[in-house]
Amino acid sequence: SKQIASHPPKLKIKLIHNFASQNHITNKSNNTTMVLYLIGLGLGDEKDITIRGLETIKSCTHIFLEAYTSILRIDKSKLESYYQKPITIADRNFVECDADKIYAKAKEVDVALLVVGDPVCATTHGDIIVRARDEGVKVEIIHNASIMGAAGCCGLQLYNFGHTVSIPFFEENWRPTSFYPKIKYNRGGGMHTLCLLDIKVKEPDFEAMTRGRTVYLPPRYMSVNTALEQLLEVEAKLGEGVYDGAKTLCVGMARLGQVDRCIVAGTMKELLGVDFGEPLHSLVICGEVHEMEMEFLKDFLVEGSTFLSCEETSSK
Repeated sequence: SKQIASHPPKLKIKLIHNFASQNHITNKSNNTTMVLYLIGLGLGDEKDITIRGLETIKSCTHIFLEAYTSILRIDKSKLESYYQKPITIADRNFVECDADKIYAKAKEVDVALLVVGDPVCATTHGDIIVRARDEGVKVEIIHNASIMGAAGCCGLQLYNFGHTVSIPFFEENWRPTSFYPKIKYNRGGGMHTLCLLDIKVKEPDFEAMTRGRTVYLPPRYMSVNTALEQLLEVEAKLGEGVYDGAKTLCVGMARLGQVDRCIVAGTMKELLGVDFGEPLHSLVICGEVHEMEMEFLKDFLVEGSTFLSCEETSSK
């Protein structure tokens, strides 16, 4: 699950070009060049860090924690205690407006930017890499587990997934449908769709700002239930038959990578009534389900799910 970040087309092209130039994102060699490290923290807690990542953190002078695109369910103090280093929170405003304060320091000392999951799963981090490199800063990436791979724990094979989509919170006058044609494309090819669900952290209260006060709204994390409600609203509006609330199999997942993870499969309408608990949540809209995938998924099906009877009927 990630905060939705958009970039203009030119930047996206530039990102592709820059990621393709491997000489610019390198492993640290035996020279004295200072480095900006982007370090994945995984999906669990402070102990999910890799050994290489932990050793690198301890060698860095400045440590930043990106708290915009995803979250860990532990307090910053736990990370500081385990890593034995002070950590500066890089919230949305910091990442969007002051990211140069992160990579500028890497011209003189080693700097670490900690990222929940894996550092290359959000365009936000690609943007930071591009800008850092443009400033002549050396960048190294230390990978970790992310939702993009962990989604396979429900039994669906990762090579059967198509486009990943983001589902943003609908607002009164903003109800986007840009994810709909991508889901249509995936399902048309029999592919599954991983839906990353919106999070809102440190969002400004514009009403308070008009009165001269800087106030932030409470954090919001989209649930599987909200995502399904919005998806069904879009299908009712556009009516192209991309999915059917009573028949289309979906898998709702919460807190992947943690001991209290929750995975439940069923039709869209069946999952609407499931309590998935605390964030973060994600959702898969299934395409064609192979019999081996179904064998795995059966253990997660809502009790009494109508999906299997729908499948039996359609196969006759």
